[in-house]
Amino acid sequence: MNDLIIKQAKLLNGEIVDVVVKVGKIQAVGPSVGDSYQAEREINLAGKLFISAGWIDAHTHCYPASPIYYDEPDLAGAASGVTTVVDAGSVGADDIDHFHELTQQAKTNVYSYLNISKIGIIAQNELSDMANIDNDCLQKAVKRHEGFVVGLKARMSKSVVGENGLKPLLRAKEMQKENGLPLMVHIGNNPPNLDDIADVLDKGDIITHCFNGKPNRILDQDGNLKPSIQRALARGVILDVGHGGESFSFNVAEQAMKIGTYPDIISSDIYHRNRINGPVYSLAAVMTKFLCMGFTPTQIVNCVTNKAADLLHLDGKGHLTVGADGDITIFDIKDEHIELSDAEGQVRFGTQRFIPVAAIVAGESIATKEGESDYAIHL
Repeated sequence: MNDLIIKQAKLLNGEIVDVVVKVGKIQAVGPSVGDSYQAEREINLAGKLFISAGWIDAHTHCYPASPIYYDEPDLAGAASGVTTVVDAGSVGADDIDHFHELTQQAKTNVYSYLNISKIGIIAQNELSDMANIDNDCLQKAVKRHEGFVVGLKARMSKSVVGENGLKPLLRAKEMQKENGLPLMVHIGNNPPNLDDIADVLDKGDIITHCFNGKPNRILDQDGNLKPSIQRALARGVILDVGHGGESFSFNVAEQAMKIGTYPDIISSDIYHRNRINGPVYSLAAVMTKFLCMGFTPTQIVNCVTNKAADLLHLDGKGHLTVGADGDITIFDIKDEHIELSDAEGQVRFGTQRFIPVAAIVAGESIATKEGESDYAIHL
């Protein structure tokens, strides 16, 4: 017996399909395939709502015990239509065991980018003391949590590194060689300068907060892509949005896309405060901002499904195909006039927005708040 059949779901290309999930895996996908199967539960979307592979938020802060950037994985995740969240450096080697233990209670899939500082973000300046970067502790933590720790995180801005400049990043690159994990690098106020940061990065490394409006941004004064960023992208460095409370500018994003520079991954940098008070609110809200800027729904959903999964090496995630994990997001794209703000208080007006209705994680359904109140589907 199968666990779940979703019938008459709409893909972004307009095709109507059924999806069958068994033992947490997708058993079948296609028009009317559900008629050939039986399952314990059935959801009929009547061709009215969209589905995709489960949305992935590649930059969150969801360690509930963090003193600064904390949240519950399920509030940042499944309750917002997101089936997988990746915590981006909230914890280092000192707290990774506790974080992993807590994630076992979550319905949402949780992964971690391990902070290169063993203390994680218990203060804003975790890389100002080089003694906090302990290679032996980091490598042991990576080995203990293989599959949970999927990358490393280094926050390279003045408030974090203090007087250490580029040294923490150079140390991170050495540590990375021992485990082969991708490195996510936060860019903010300089020093260190973005040019120096970018020239150190390799294929598969990630620049997050790529559309921040700070002086240390990816564009020069004339609105062109800085040569260092051009070189990095040519080597295969990845651009991640990482919206956050201070790190997304409509002006920078619009100009970058005008000259042909697009994000590889769309993520929120969500935690309790910017989820409740904005300007982030949810991954869906960040996705809606890209609708407003002219991205197509397919481009946007790709950046939170297959592209995010493939670039972060999350096996089984991000693809609505037979054999993949049974993680699915049910959503609507609603026509309505909406006011949107970036991290600098700049406003844009959109005509459509993404509305997550439900997250299905390994076949288990979790309705969002809007899904429960505004959409009459039986989960």
